[in-house]
Amino acid sequence: MSIEIKMPALSPTMEEGTLAKWLVKEGDTVKAGDLMAEIETDKATMEFEAVDEGTIAKILVAEGTDGVKVGTAIAILAGEGEDVSAVEAPKAAEAPKAEAPKEEPKAPAPAPAEPAKPAAAPAASGDRVKASPLARRIAAEKGVELSALAGSGPNGRIVKADVEGAKTGGTPAPKATEAPAAAAAVPTSAAAPASVWYDESIPHEEEKLSNIRKTIARRLTEAKQTIPHIYLTVDVQLDALLKLRGQLNKSLEGRGVKLSVNDMLIKALAVALSQVPKCNVTYAGDKLIKYSRADISVAVSTPTGLITPIIRDAANIGLASISTQMKELAERAKEGKLKPEEYQGGTASISNMGMFGIKQFDAVINPPQAMILAVGAGEKRPYIVDDALGVATVMSATGSFDHRAVDGADGAELMKVFKALVESPFGLLA
Repeated sequence: MSIEIKMPALSPTMEEGTLAKWLVKEGDTVKAGDLMAEIETDKATMEFEAVDEGTIAKILVAEGTDGVKVGTAIAILAGEGEDVSAVEAPKAAEAPKAEAPKEEPKAPAPAPAEPAKPAAAPAASGDRVKASPLARRIAAEKGVELSALAGSGPNGRIVKADVEGAKTGGTPAPKATEAPAAAAAVPTSAAAPASVWYDESIPHEEEKLSNIRKTIARRLTEAKQTIPHIYLTVDVQLDALLKLRGQLNKSLEGRGVKLSVNDMLIKALAVALSQVPKCNVTYAGDKLIKYSRADISVAVSTPTGLITPIIRDAANIGLASISTQMKELAERAKEGKLKPEEYQGGTASISNMGMFGIKQFDAVINPPQAMILAVGAGEKRPYIVDDALGVATVMSATGSFDHRAVDGADGAELMKVFKALVESPFGLLA
């Protein structure tokens, strides 16, 4: 008996995905555990394994297809001994026929209204015609009246193709009627704009957004529009931490572990959160969620966008374990192989751009978390050491806090504790 292979839900929030690549073809035999396809979710590209044994009779959804709903049949698996050529694609279920209504006495019918005439797609808003700069220029050259055209672009906007397909004749539109570029329509929603103005005459190409990039755009827009951010910055002396790191790496050579500065900063943030639990929270409308464990989401850049694998209970595990986990998670993140439980959740985040030479930046909070730490580059700076002006390795760290959940004084206390832990780093070994 044939089996329908359906689009799986590869994460708790997944409603649809992109069938990025088939790893099998029609006629291939598969068994439980064999890799069948790569599916792009809203967070990562994940491999989909076969559950049953059989032969791929039909592939119903081509690779590269977007917006495939969870539960949609994507292939048919023929069972043992079943004729593959006889397997048919599933037919769409017919909608149940509505029961015929009982006949009731008829009321006098009103005179039939005159049928409405279909309206052409409007190209103008008020006295202003919506058209791209390139379309305007071509219309002026050809003598095409823009107000007589129906635009095929977003929101009825006239584009190049509309003008080129129009008949010539009439008086060229005067340049004075052209709206300046600054008056171009502004998208009503930054998360999913209906249309975005750009100059089509500039050489360009369009790149389709991945599901991950769409999710980043939606979540960051949500964060900046709905979360009142407060930013607190401290300068942190790194010399003691760098010296301890060198000593620890020498002792860990035999175990194949090499600590990074970021590994130690992850630990420092986690310990600081455990000491200042008022910052280890989530704002939930009419209540505050207080976490008793610090799970640190670490920003990792991948070819398809930013993702944040999580170091669980980072305050209570060793630096070597943090380093080993982070290397493995970062590697699999860049390959798009993270499991949902490895990037979903977290109580606070850290984003380090020091390796790019960035001195300081303000990071956007990763909802539903209430804080993220932005770390800049360590650099030699004039610094007061033991009440005397000297030169020290200093980095700037900025905490972004959700002001609905975290008061400024509590955020300041967290930054103070973080600074103290980094400048006296033996506390990270306790």
